[in-house]
Amino acid sequence: MQQPDGSLVPSPDVPSLRGAVRPAAPFPRDAPFVRAFARVCSDGFAQGWHEANGGNLSYRLTSDDVAECGDSLAGEPPEGDPAWHALPPEARVPGLAGQFLLISRAGCHMRSVADDLPGSCALVQVARDGGAWRLACGLSHGGRPSSELPTHLLAHAVRLRASAGADRVVYHAHCPSVIALSTLLPADERAWTRVLWRCMTECVIVFPEGVGVVPWKVPGSLDIARASAGLLATHRAVVWTQHGMFATGQDFDAAFGLMHTIEKAASLYLTARAANGGAEPPFLVSDEQLRAVCASLGVEPNPACVD
Repeated sequence: MQQPDGSLVPSPDVPSLRGAVRPAAPFPRDAPFVRAFARVCSDGFAQGWHEANGGNLSYRLTSDDVAECGDSLAGEPPEGDPAWHALPPEARVPGLAGQFLLISRAGCHMRSVADDLPGSCALVQVARDGGAWRLACGLSHGGRPSSELPTHLLAHAVRLRASAGADRVVYHAHCPSVIALSTLLPADERAWTRVLWRCMTECVIVFPEGVGVVPWKVPGSLDIARASAGLLATHRAVVWTQHGMFATGQDFDAAFGLMHTIEKAASLYLTARAANGGAEPPFLVSDEQLRAVCASLGVEPNPACVD
């Protein structure tokens, strides 16, 4: 949330993350994962998903990524050092203990990330007890990590467990067709999943578990972070009604592709419905056809979303 002067207002239940120490360590702008991070930000803007400072992105580094960063991630301060910023109790992530994440800066414009990586990104480390974070490098112009940092941390912790460590990307965007569809559909997993699956055959293949749906909640709050994390235990994508979507994946292509597929299906459904005078399109993919395509590809669809 922004004030008229453009500064960010922290949600009342999330402690302020201002005042992050700006270390002298160089930002690893040429690392492959940093370049891939920047590409997603640019591609998402090109799709129309990131108006103003909307949206955020994070990536959990591999051990090879950490090694490539070298001195940029050296010098971990001792426990209790002021460089560590405490997380709210509900956002503690012991499962991410000691790990590094690259995350977009609060208030940054995704269209500008590629042009100013050190100023637009924060490379943060989670404390050994999972109860705090520190800035390792980045934020060269000051500021703090995304206001959705608690949601990203909880999402990474949940997806790490759910994917046996494979998932490393958490992406939030304001996809216009998904937002528009949330003004027509209830905040119900089955309703959303069936509309998307039945509009485009590829959908049940790309996300056979369906999509989770969070009713409207205050952005940046612990309430929305907890609700999203609960759904991400069994889903890779979660819709925030009247707001946008979170998508996760093993890499940047997987997360972006998942979001792109869902947004495209939502757009197709809205177009077809408008062409039909606002009524439900008469020729959607049937349940029999859904089961047939899943059987042919060895995919198990969410049984709660198939009649």
